[in-house]
Amino acid sequence: MSKLFGPDGIRGRANEYPITPEIALRLGQAIASLFLRKGQKKPRAVIGKDTRLSGYMLETALTSGLVSMGMDVFEIGPMPTPAVAHLTRSMCADCGIMITASGSPSGNNGIKLCDGTGCRLSSDDEKQIEIDVLSSGKGPRMPGPLQIGKAFRIDDARGRYIEFAKSSIHNHSLRGIKAVLDCANGAAYYVAPLILKELGVEVIRTATSPDGYNINDKCGLGYPQNMVRLVREHKADIGISLDGDADRVMFCGEDGTVIPGDRIIALCALDYLSRGRLAHNAAALSDMCSLGLFQALEGAGIRTHVTLPGGTALTDCMRKEELNFGGEPSGRFIFGDYATGGDGIISALHILDIMKSRNGKLADLIADIMTDFPRNTGCFPVRESIPLESLSGLTRTLSEANAALGGNGRVFVRYSTSEHHCRVLVETRSAEETEKWYKTVCDVLEKELA
Repeated sequence: MSKLFGPDGIRGRANEYPITPEIALRLGQAIASLFLRKGQKKPRAVIGKDTRLSGYMLETALTSGLVSMGMDVFEIGPMPTPAVAHLTRSMCADCGIMITASGSPSGNNGIKLCDGTGCRLSSDDEKQIEIDVLSSGKGPRMPGPLQIGKAFRIDDARGRYIEFAKSSIHNHSLRGIKAVLDCANGAAYYVAPLILKELGVEVIRTATSPDGYNINDKCGLGYPQNMVRLVREHKADIGISLDGDADRVMFCGEDGTVIPGDRIIALCALDYLSRGRLAHNAAALSDMCSLGLFQALEGAGIRTHVTLPGGTALTDCMRKEELNFGGEPSGRFIFGDYATGGDGIISALHILDIMKSRNGKLADLIADIMTDFPRNTGCFPVRESIPLESLSGLTRTLSEANAALGGNGRVFVRYSTSEHHCRVLVETRSAEETEKWYKTVCDVLEKELA
């Protein structure tokens, strides 16, 4: 059998391996066994989910596996991934489980795990769970009938997260702002509009009627056209578009222009710096961030720690360096004082709070915040991940490119951590130079990876 855990937990098509009730049941038993071995006499787990139809099936199977091994379960229903992390911490649970495939179509689903601090479960713990799930033995030793766990429905989970999210901007009034809010028919469909309304925002909400099938369907972060159209129609001040589990977010200004994630990172980091709130005057950024962003932050005196893409790499770096802000242009912004990973709602609140405190329009606030350099990105499907350093033509080409560009650009190639693709990024100070090196690298890859 194949490895279970990938960069985003366990993912796949619902009702196909590994996203089946059988695997979910065994996963629940393996999770409970892990914490029992750690010495927890009555371990506890929080389970949340997005709005996919298959969430009911997986939630039931996971719960059965957990309680069968003596673990108590707190079910919170459809809630954002960051809400599960927060409630796991606040309820002193040992583990948080989120059933979601984030921005993927409704036919997919997945399972993400976090520890009692709200951070992703360690790779060692994931490996042990995987061994237990995939074991061909008789399975775990089951406790007696009086030692099985209980399952509880937490009816006030939404209210707990709503109050927590509002507190991230100290419950500042946001009256006077009109916002389009696209919830992707996903996990934030209920809580996100309430949070904004309670802080005084005039909300034009869309994609807040999930039916089990329409999550991310022509809405949400992956379909910004929906947000853009409504901002223009309603003459709103800002558009906010969440993904299916609300850990990422995208914005557009009052004219409907989508704001690049790099500029949102710059705005938030510089705002924190101006308020004296940026820990160690430093931020964690993925290497997919633009040269213009690095230049803008470093020019303001902000040190940057560069990581691979993805929430795990960013949060690991932030914990190691004791940072409280990080992000990547895909829409993941991490406010470490409040969240252990990306939180689309808390990110949106910080942007609205900046607009309100400065009495400014988002487009004006980010207009001159950084310089954009020409860049080109792409990916190639591959059958196998041949070590890139073994490709002589690619190694030679990259050496030539970096020598020619010096500090005025960059070229890098790597395999995707979640798909069978090879990714290319080229960024220089001129469009001609960018296109030249992008074509050169792609031609070499086509020859050597064919």
